[in-house]
Amino acid sequence: MHRFNEADAGAAEEALLACCGSHRWALRLTAHRPYPDIESLLAAASEASYDLRPADLAEALADESWMPQPLLGMRAPGSQAAHTALRAAHAAYEARFGHVFVVCLDGVAPEEMLSTVLSSIRTRLANDPDEERLIAADELRRIALTRLEHLVATHSEAGAR
Repeated sequence: MHRFNEADAGAAEEALLACCGSHRWALRLTAHRPYPDIESLLAAASEASYDLRPADLAEALADESWMPQPLLGMRAPGSQAAHTALRAAHAAYEARFGHVFVVCLDGVAPEEMLSTVLSSIRTRLANDPDEERLIAADELRRIALTRLEHLVATHSEAGAR
């Protein structure tokens, strides 16, 4: 926490943008430093996530599409047919909602990821755009909190060396 709290504003904002691609979210968390502990930082991050405006959410979701990784679930073990179905589901989701599919996979075993992602996409394709925006925002919030927790833990370990 100390390294995050003491980092210059630009470095802190840049680190936060790796957790959630909304500049408004990152600026808000940077401006409210120092945080006494990780729990306080996570609470502030969660609150800032709930306050994202539609444009902020669109910015964060667009940032997710630039992540240098394959489609969600594609690295998971599974048959060629399942991977083909997953690619098609991702394409259908993006065509319907105009952004990449996001879902928090904390606690999902690697062998269950492909089916979990595929099932989630198929279920969420039935949502209307407003309902899906709320679900995507909550999933993005959960992902950002996980990334933030990892970021602070990684910085703490680096400082302890």
